[in-house]
Amino acid sequence: MSATARPALNRAALSRLAPEARPAVDPAELRARVVHFGLGAFHRAHQAVYTENAAARSGEPWGITAVAPRSAETVRALRDQDCLYSCTERHPDGSVTRVVGSVVGALAMGPDAEAVDALLADPEVTVVTLTVTEKGYHRSPLTGGLDTAAAPVAADLAAAPGGRLATVVGRLAAGLAARMRAGAPPVTVVSCDNMAGNGAALGRVVHDFVRASAWPDRDTILAEMAESVAFPATVVDRIVPATSEAEQSAAAAALGVHDALPVTGEPYRQWVLEDSFAAPRPPWERDGALFVPDVAPYQLTKLRLLNGSHSALAYLGLAAGCATIADTMAADWGAPLVRALCAEVAPTLPADGPDPVAYADDLVVRFRNPAMRHLLRQIGSDGSLKITERWLPALRELRARGAATPVLELALAAWAHATRHAQGTLADPAAEALAACWEPSDHPSTAVRALLRLLGAADLADDDALVAAVADRLPALRSGRVEI
Repeated sequence: MSATARPALNRAALSRLAPEARPAVDPAELRARVVHFGLGAFHRAHQAVYTENAAARSGEPWGITAVAPRSAETVRALRDQDCLYSCTERHPDGSVTRVVGSVVGALAMGPDAEAVDALLADPEVTVVTLTVTEKGYHRSPLTGGLDTAAAPVAADLAAAPGGRLATVVGRLAAGLAARMRAGAPPVTVVSCDNMAGNGAALGRVVHDFVRASAWPDRDTILAEMAESVAFPATVVDRIVPATSEAEQSAAAAALGVHDALPVTGEPYRQWVLEDSFAAPRPPWERDGALFVPDVAPYQLTKLRLLNGSHSALAYLGLAAGCATIADTMAADWGAPLVRALCAEVAPTLPADGPDPVAYADDLVVRFRNPAMRHLLRQIGSDGSLKITERWLPALRELRARGAATPVLELALAAWAHATRHAQGTLADPAAEALAACWEPSDHPSTAVRALLRLLGAADLADDDALVAAVADRLPALRSGRVEI
């Protein structure tokens, strides 16, 4: 039977499922106490799973209303399923599929703006979480603050208050302002995006939006936000590939019902949170989340080792003709690359963080999982934003110490190679500008220097030895060779 010919997944269909495939908690018993921006697969396979298990194990009714910044189609599909969906854990020796029930509402940020604002001002809502990727923050590469000159941000500033806001930062700032005006209780806003200091970064762009707004009470709002809104830093980790048609069919076969929005993930998941919440929260620690005074050691380790290795494997793998992370790990250079990159970057990590050697060993095991089909094109998207966080700070620090950086140079060369035809290859908000770096001259060093300047890394662009080393790697990559 085809997947779509099966009965649809919804609350009425739950009784047809095997007990072990049903949600850990009755969705009807949950209330919308968490608002989440970003309705993508990662949230559904990570924070939503933690929240469901926390609710089930505590008996507290923590439900999530998810807000999609752009995809009204996803909202409709989720509503059609009573906000239920399945999550499949892909183990090397088999898969386990279960329906998740923690999402109790789905909204489209534009069309449902009034409902979103009402929730943000609702005293029952005490936590807001976000997975909107780095580009959703509209940060200036020069200052790290809000890029008020960016067209979407400028349009939101002109529209507020009362108009339709297109950016998550604008919508969140407007909602928090309304909450402050209403005298609602404190709230915690939790970034779950892969950025160094993600909590501080989110807090800054939200405050910058309020500061740049034309609201006559903006100073009062900023003062009240300083007292009533917390922006803790976090580290999130779980490999969640894009769901293929084959995986959708497998989920339907495992459940016996059709799920239009299944997600898949590796068995491993981690959530580390700065313990600085301003309001009640789900007891995520009951499902293994870790609350610590300072997430920086975990954050840097994950960002520079896992995310850094992932990006390196993506661009090198694409140059070598690979399609997935598992493909790169099957090549003779895959595991050595991961271990070499981790060893090279390790001196830039805090001494009180995870052991880099053991961490690298775990990465090799995770990346080799043959049940995971994590596409390199998915990982390699938005590279102009990702590598500025994942590679460049470590590269600067190492070169300032006079340390050798051959693995980061190789990774940077692979990214540069991918940008040459970026418009038709990898999704990136700067795709046209990246490709244009190759147009004035076909000389590799000239292009590499231009690419680094485009990233806001003029200091690295002026490092002649680095530029030459990166350029020297390009001929081999153009031939599909990866030379560690």
